[in-house]
Amino acid sequence: MKLAWLGLLLMCMNMAQAETPSAPTAPPAQADAAQVAKDAANYRKARQAVADLEKISAPSGIQETYKTMIGGVEQWLNVRGQDRDQPMILFVHGGPAAPAMPTIWQYQRPIEEYFTVVNWDQRGAGKSYAETDPNVVGDTIHIPRYIDDAIEVAEFLRKKYHKDKLILMGHSWGTVVAMGAALKRPDLFYAYVGMGQVISVRENEGVSFDYALQQAKAHNNTEALKELQSIAPYPGNQPITRERIILARKWPQYYGGMTAYRNESDYYFDGPLLSPEYTAADVHNIDRGNLLTLGRLLPEFVQVDYSPVRSFPIPVIMFMGRHDYTTPSEPTARWLAQVKAPYKQGVWFEHAAHMIPWEEPGKVLVSLLRYVRPLAEPARKK
Repeated sequence: MKLAWLGLLLMCMNMAQAETPSAPTAPPAQADAAQVAKDAANYRKARQAVADLEKISAPSGIQETYKTMIGGVEQWLNVRGQDRDQPMILFVHGGPAAPAMPTIWQYQRPIEEYFTVVNWDQRGAGKSYAETDPNVVGDTIHIPRYIDDAIEVAEFLRKKYHKDKLILMGHSWGTVVAMGAALKRPDLFYAYVGMGQVISVRENEGVSFDYALQQAKAHNNTEALKELQSIAPYPGNQPITRERIILARKWPQYYGGMTAYRNESDYYFDGPLLSPEYTAADVHNIDRGNLLTLGRLLPEFVQVDYSPVRSFPIPVIMFMGRHDYTTPSEPTARWLAQVKAPYKQGVWFEHAAHMIPWEEPGKVLVSLLRYVRPLAEPARKK
């Protein structure tokens, strides 16, 4: 069954179509029971192979997945690293409700050699979705609550793993949450790393729309032109409604604004099917979490604007995809140029759009080692 994961990265609306079955794709009707059983067994073997590859065997390492009470509801954490004494990264995923945990097997292992990485399924997202009645969680779906959750997670991790501070990373929607947490509680973090950073939603939407219109004209795409012109000028002075933002996101992502040089990102949307951390029910709950959170957060999300922030209390590093037209990088680069911070650094990923860790994992690792890890080194040497 095809499902639209309306929130990855937001960002709020991703019109990419994703295959999210609860089991391997069903064989043709004429296939016999033996073939069905064989296919199911092969699927289980594939997941086990990923689990075996991901296994951390080093005596100094850590590999844990568990739930804990955060902000009054149980939420899931995944903690991985080859050496528990390495600096710890708290990764705040995109969406809303697009957890990174089920796809970290695709890109994270090299990072785990130099950092302990924590992935957190936010309230209403992924594995956390099933822990609390959606009707109860639904009333708490507000940006300030997510920011407070991130702070509570950071405090929990510091205490449990005996860390002075953490490195805070956000991706897409997660940058709204993480940046808010860094501004509110800078004492918890060595540095903030933004990827697919959201500075001003309205500005982002305008840049993204203009890119799509330019590409549609260049490719004489009459379907795209008709749909885009139906909401022009965008965003203009009109409200950014669910219907308008879905249409506005569709064509920039088709023209490589989500994954560079591609009109689809199936590697990401199908990735959870091989996740050792996710059951079939967890995979289905990704989509349910999107539906739970998106409508509730959209009115607040479209008002997000960090451009008035002229001073940042901790080191800030921005990873920017040159081809990102899901959360365009140009506004982030302009903001970074004028902000005052103890340390700041912009890193351009020339062959990436929005999915930087998946698209250029090698450069992500090198950049973390060059620009981020030294910020936590003095504490490790005490």
